[in-house]
Amino acid sequence: MNWSLKQTTQFKKDLKRYLNQPDKMKALERALISLANTGTVPQEFNPHPLSGNWSNHLECHIKGDFLLIWYDKESGIIKLVRLGSHSELFGK
Repeated sequence: MNWSLKQTTQFKKDLKRYLNQPDKMKALERALISLANTGTVPQEFNPHPLSGNWSNHLECHIKGDFLLIWYDKESGIIKLVRLGSHSELFGK
């Protein structure tokens, strides 16, 4: 089954900040292709569920402190929510 990936407005804004970093974009592309094809990302990206305000969301480490947050599998749709570092996303 192929999953439909939908980008939130915030994800699009986040993505624009990283478009000039080809190493991060290449790794992100691999993760997104996997999400679209299987609904998951490879274990090398350390996917895990979030808690607190982000419960029901998943996060993975695309490259170092470059994170992807998504909302998982709502009727075949994966919502891409945020992209950035821990400090940008969680204020830590």
